[in-house]
Amino acid sequence: MTREQGRRMVAQNKKARHDYHIEDTYEAGIALVGTEVKSLRAGRASLVDAFGQFKDGELYLHGLHIPEYAQGTWTNHAPRRVRKLLLHRSELEKLERKSRESGYAIVPLALYFKDGYAKVEIALARGKRAYDKRATIAERDAKRDIARAMGQQHKRGD
Repeated sequence: MTREQGRRMVAQNKKARHDYHIEDTYEAGIALVGTEVKSLRAGRASLVDAFGQFKDGELYLHGLHIPEYAQGTWTNHAPRRVRKLLLHRSELEKLERKSRESGYAIVPLALYFKDGYAKVEIALARGKRAYDKRATIAERDAKRDIARAMGQQHKRGD
């Protein structure tokens, strides 16, 4: 059987980009058991409320919900168990140093398969204040209005 190629998205955390300023992103492997992989291949997962936390120099992902595999037996996994993230030692040290600073959090942005391996895109992020969120929404709306006006102007041939 040939290994699958490319990148296949399983889940995205769209709310993370709304709630946080993304400082830096990393691609991490994730330690899974067999039924979790089968459930992910079926496209079932949720990154809502998930976050990364360090314990004894290792990074763990809390709150990731991977539902039980439908055809699983007594070997099925716990849906919200803590899962270890796999990164290079230098990346772990850099992330741990930065995350200890006030206001920083480690949030997952996406869960996907890359060349057959499950990967998580995590970000070192700083929380947004309410006025930051409003400013981001206003900026996005202004860009949309400008693009719409430019499109209408282009259609008329002005």
